[in-house]
Amino acid sequence: MDGRATGGILRAFRDMPDPRAANVTHKLHDLIVIAACAVICGAGGWAEVEVFGNSKLAWFRTFLDLPGGVPSHDTFGRVFSRLDPDAFERRFVAWVTALAGPSGGRLVAVDGKAIRRSFEHAWDASGMAHLVSAFVDANRVVFAQVAVAGKSNEIEAIPRLLALLDLEGATVTVDAIGCQTEVARQVVDAGGHYVLAVKDNQPTLHAKVRALLDEAILDGFDGMSHGRHAETCGGHGRVETRRAWVTDEVRWLGDDLLARWPGLAAVAAIECGRTVAGGARSVERRYFVTSRPGADAAALLAAVRGHWAVENKLHWQLDVSFREDECRVRVGHGAENLSRLRRLALNLLKRDRSAKIGIAGKRLKAGWDEHYLLRLLTS
Repeated sequence: MDGRATGGILRAFRDMPDPRAANVTHKLHDLIVIAACAVICGAGGWAEVEVFGNSKLAWFRTFLDLPGGVPSHDTFGRVFSRLDPDAFERRFVAWVTALAGPSGGRLVAVDGKAIRRSFEHAWDASGMAHLVSAFVDANRVVFAQVAVAGKSNEIEAIPRLLALLDLEGATVTVDAIGCQTEVARQVVDAGGHYVLAVKDNQPTLHAKVRALLDEAILDGFDGMSHGRHAETCGGHGRVETRRAWVTDEVRWLGDDLLARWPGLAAVAAIECGRTVAGGARSVERRYFVTSRPGADAAALLAAVRGHWAVENKLHWQLDVSFREDECRVRVGHGAENLSRLRRLALNLLKRDRSAKIGIAGKRLKAGWDEHYLLRLLTS
């Protein structure tokens, strides 16, 4: 076996519990490595994984055991549908931490995404896989992921996801669905800070934060400790402006709210304006609560923009480069585990700096160039 290939993915996942009986034809680590390589190189389902494995059989034999050759697509589908997603995720987190360093001290964006075609019947899309991921923008990697039955269940998934991460010194950003006292307490107890979007799912908090900030903005924060920041950018026929206001005078929210929200240190408003060619303009103002002390509006805006980046740097990449929304894998844990392989592949491809091409180009290169693929696996 090639010594180089015993590192990287093989080392991280070699102790995965096998859901099958002891007497099996194909070794689990062989299936995981072949599937990971196939996904890196463009495979979107188990049939394509099998075709890729057979096309690279001579190469795989240089570092995998393959006592029964390349498994069939039915075997891949059956094994990954039964593979324990929690055990897979724990090893995924350990692998990412070894690859990119711990998530502590960084901006961690928590957001959900549905795999839109991963349902059993066309007349019932409620069974589609919905995944909640933790994305660190500083090194553009996914640190953790858990699956839930639907978007409304993200509230239950977010604490499980956060429990997998090192949050010491980190700033955790979450959309309004995660604006929950339990989430705030978990982040603070773990030594991190939170920046939570506030909307009508927390009606009392939203009403008080909105009233406080709207009035303060109109009055120019007269007599109030505050920070403000503005930036403008343009391109593609539009001009965008962003203005942020932050105040740490949270006592105006009332003792009841402050007692309920652990570590609440400041509130913020961010106003986004967009002017497109022809003069049409739209303006939206959003509100946030945070445990970060002080009134640094520039830092708060940077944190919120870092959260918005998850759409372009993670979800967009998965949909465009990996065509995730078109995937029809849906049996058992198959959709979740295949999605985890996509995130594993995306992490490896983003980390590589040797090829000065986009993700799609790197996937093609990996399929053509076995030395490049091996370097990705063992980095």
